[in-house]
Amino acid sequence: MINVKIIIAGGDGFCGWPTALHFSERGHEVAIVDNCVRREWDKELGTQSLTPIASMEERLAAWKKLSGKDIKFYFGDLQNYEFVEHVFRDFQPEAFVHFAEQRSAPYSMIDREHAVFTQVNNVVGTLNVLFAMKENTPDCHLIKLGTMGEYGTPNIDIEEGYIRIQHKGREDVLPYPKQPFSFYHLSKVHDSHNIMFTCRSWGIRATDLNQGVVYGLWTAETKQDEQLYNRIDYDGVFGTALNRFCIQAAVGHDLTVYGKGGQTRAFLDIRDTLQCIELAALHPADRGEFRVFNQFTEQFSVLELAERVQRVAAEMGLDAKIAHLPNPRVEKEEHYYHAVHTKLLDLGLQPHLLSDELIRELIETAQRYRDRVDFNVIRPNATWR
Repeated sequence: MINVKIIIAGGDGFCGWPTALHFSERGHEVAIVDNCVRREWDKELGTQSLTPIASMEERLAAWKKLSGKDIKFYFGDLQNYEFVEHVFRDFQPEAFVHFAEQRSAPYSMIDREHAVFTQVNNVVGTLNVLFAMKENTPDCHLIKLGTMGEYGTPNIDIEEGYIRIQHKGREDVLPYPKQPFSFYHLSKVHDSHNIMFTCRSWGIRATDLNQGVVYGLWTAETKQDEQLYNRIDYDGVFGTALNRFCIQAAVGHDLTVYGKGGQTRAFLDIRDTLQCIELAALHPADRGEFRVFNQFTEQFSVLELAERVQRVAAEMGLDAKIAHLPNPRVEKEEHYYHAVHTKLLDLGLQPHLLSDELIRELIETAQRYRDRVDFNVIRPNATWR
């Protein structure tokens, strides 16, 4: 297997930490870039990860002790261009995996300050990465985490990044139209446009991974030691549908479905996130190519997931009730949804489809750490209106 010199930006986060360990375990030379601000947002919101997570220094020391492998750590903010340029000059990456953004739609909708922070943090950070790549490592491959939420819920099939259009006797292949759900999703659209422009203008090579909602917790590396545990969120701001339902079932809280629950989204297991990133890294885009992959494995409505968690919980002797809350979001609750996702499968993705066993494992994990759950932060506190 080809070894890659790779930076994981946002390597302290839910997707970034297991990705860094995954690449290190497979013999790649790995560096993490992070300012660990995600931990500060927990303090701001009065919440914490369901699982206890060690400091970055403790995590890296534990990994070195277990694996014998070093992961370099650069502490800093991508909004600081001097820091970003130093990282590129010092490490000389062949691939840069970019998770380092504010990733919560509800967080971006709390108020004006959170909306502005989200867009400045995300868009400026990505622009700094693009300029640093151009000036220091022009052959580096940018692997950027996008979101399926860029597309919205159109009444036609969602293609992978591009769509062939016939209009007034002419034909072209154009970027797929975007109908983002929030100021967070809008920041991802701005990123996509900026990256596409630099691919065309500067010859940057980039893969935009429009990822669905990630569920699960454990990966082969993170379950090896308590110091390596990944975070998992259950609150109304950062908690995502399936993980949140499993934790709610474990602690006796109603499963909080917004509105009718007919909202259909794309989902994937955290283990498949790692697979997808690795496949993108080992099969890089060409110079000047802006490549888009829809990164998910299955589609579910929110109510389908809640009912499945309810059924598994009942088999475990738990009485999980479903509560339909007023929807804080402005979105269609019943709609057509069919998204194409063949490019990663063509590269060799072997999906972990949602299983009752995984749901049971998440509920059991939540039972073990139920004393860390604060019921006061579970319900949504940000509104779109």
